[in-house]
Amino acid sequence: MKEQVEKYLSGNEAAALAVKQIGYDIMGYYPITPSTQIAENLDLMGAKGEVDITMIPAEGEHSAAGICYGASAAGARAFNATSANGLLYALEQFPVQSGTRYPMVMNVACRTVSGPLSIKGDHSDIMFMLNTGWIILFAHSVQQVYDFNIIATKLGESVSLPVVVAYDGFFTSHQKKRSYSFKSDEDVKNFVGKKKEKHDLLDLENPITIGSYMNEPDLINNRFQLYEAVTLAGKRLDEIFKSYENLSQRHYEMVEEYKVKDAEIVMILLGSAFDTVTVAVDKLRKEGIKAGVITLNVIRPFPIDEVVKRVKDKCKILVADRQDSYGANGGNLSLEVRAAFQRKKKNVEIKSVVYGLGGIDFDVSDGRWLLEQYDNLPDFSYYGVTKGGKEKVQDNLLKKIDKERTMLGITEVKNTGEGLMVKGGQINATTAMPDRIAPGHGACPGCGILVNLNLLLRAIEDPVVLLFQTGCGMIITTAYPKTSFRVPYIHNLFQNGAATMSGIVEACKRRQEKGEIPKGDIVFIMVTGDGGMDIGMGSALGTALRGHNMIIFEYDNGGYMNTGYQLSYSTPKGAKSATSHVGSLQYGKTFFNKDMPEIMAAANIPYVATVAECNPKDFITKAAKAAYYAKNQGMAYIKALSACPLNWNDNPATERAVIEAAVNCGYFPLYEVEKGITKLNYNHENSNKKMPVKQWFSMMGRTRHLVKEEYSSVVEEIQKEIDERFRKLKEKSVSINIKM
Repeated sequence: MKEQVEKYLSGNEAAALAVKQIGYDIMGYYPITPSTQIAENLDLMGAKGEVDITMIPAEGEHSAAGICYGASAAGARAFNATSANGLLYALEQFPVQSGTRYPMVMNVACRTVSGPLSIKGDHSDIMFMLNTGWIILFAHSVQQVYDFNIIATKLGESVSLPVVVAYDGFFTSHQKKRSYSFKSDEDVKNFVGKKKEKHDLLDLENPITIGSYMNEPDLINNRFQLYEAVTLAGKRLDEIFKSYENLSQRHYEMVEEYKVKDAEIVMILLGSAFDTVTVAVDKLRKEGIKAGVITLNVIRPFPIDEVVKRVKDKCKILVADRQDSYGANGGNLSLEVRAAFQRKKKNVEIKSVVYGLGGIDFDVSDGRWLLEQYDNLPDFSYYGVTKGGKEKVQDNLLKKIDKERTMLGITEVKNTGEGLMVKGGQINATTAMPDRIAPGHGACPGCGILVNLNLLLRAIEDPVVLLFQTGCGMIITTAYPKTSFRVPYIHNLFQNGAATMSGIVEACKRRQEKGEIPKGDIVFIMVTGDGGMDIGMGSALGTALRGHNMIIFEYDNGGYMNTGYQLSYSTPKGAKSATSHVGSLQYGKTFFNKDMPEIMAAANIPYVATVAECNPKDFITKAAKAAYYAKNQGMAYIKALSACPLNWNDNPATERAVIEAAVNCGYFPLYEVEKGITKLNYNHENSNKKMPVKQWFSMMGRTRHLVKEEYSSVVEEIQKEIDERFRKLKEKSVSINIKM
């Protein structure tokens, strides 16, 4: 037994510690709750010099999976962590990894799959991995998360297969528990051993081809070999469990049981609820009810023999799923348990229940009730469902908007041939515009999302249809059963919002042509932010190139804010975040912010503009132009710099000044690209408000560290990049002066 230390850790912290001690080379990652803390903790360790791992922030989970595949094929130890829809977004990559037999480890902090959107824990994500050819371990405790990550590395490399370590999101991932870890990293490294890649892509003396085109009979032979490898993994796992017990004095088997040997009724389930039901079993035993509980530490390969042999004949079995395989009268665990007992022709009675979806708490009384009520339960049922009421649906809160009623003050939007000329649009006149968004929402004090969105909507007199990608803007306005929207609204995930809106736009055209809905102008607006133009950039560019009649409005708050502020590609270089820490070896984000307006302009859409709340008149004029182009010519894109005082770490009362400083230092220039012609609306260099970027950095806690002399070279590099971008902008622009 090697020396160990006692710590209070969460499951995510335990996973990060194991990764550090194993000595992984590469982590490709993308933030998604509740797995994000693993990357955050590793980045923090890296900033302090405590771990040597290359962290690669992908623009989405699909790319994160590709990063890991490439790294593993190139002979490195690769690691990933994800949850829910992130797992599904990357799903097509997982059979590629297993089919070409390159090992890696991925942690899945299990969470509800959207839609509707929920970040709480259940098992609806991990069951999509069953047919991917990956080994799947399932940890029900923080201790197991730590141990299984070490075991998974050795197991996967011994059979040349990737391995998942799954555990309950929030229940196991976030709750701190007492656990034991090895004091010396070398003890872990020695147990795991050095990675020995059988087929190394970088062996230039023996070049190989990976993932060639394959037909019959080779493909079926490949799949048979994969089957044999997964089967072999079960045997190897038993061996590794035993060798790990010698190292740690912790005993593991493929199946874990509690008081099952003489049990007359047994519950079988996965994850943290196992420990809850053990307490219920103890209470029932005191009352003379012979109950027991089983959990599986591995679900691929499925331990058929291990499950069946533990249960005596004529036992009553209740399989509890935190997930449903809709239409099959049971979740995937139920289906596999039923199949196992049928194969072995064991004389037992089995019922299935779905519980705990969307993170519903499952306590001792719940486990006890299900075991006590077994005889009264149907063959398949849901537990925890509540019946809806008959509340009256609220009447429509917003009457149809028409130009005569709003009197916005924009008297004319005229196409001059060289661009649009907007007359009117006075700020005080916009107060007549009815609010499309109700006052009730859950935004933090000083949040810029609603400020910017309301400015946009005040300039648009036509009816609007809104689509929000996942992000703070969506979360703060649509907490069920309430909504802040008084206009048609739909949500889709980060990576697919623009494509979804393009489908809506074209469906509207068809229905208007067929006379199914009234003809008339509608402005379709996709709202994105919180990193949505990273993971969603491909969808947005495809939509731009097709030229659908819509507006993409990006509130750029400079990070993945809805997941707790991790770096995004729009985060300023040098800014600290939960995945760009500041330490002896790191100064914050290491690369420059993405210039999304210029990327969209390269798609040759009719209109691109940047706006800022510090100049509302310019904002409203550009919004009116965007609406015109969206109705008449194609797609328009507007980007606003949006304050996030919580994560920028500044004063909510001074956000307008912070935004203005971003403009006056040149970080966020105000300009538009109208039908290919760039027009600089404000030249900070010619104003008496010009300031260095260092002064803007000093106004926010996320960048205030850069003011220190030790980071002067970083600030100089950032200032140089800002100046160079602005120089290029001036060279191709026609200046139009606006007042600040």
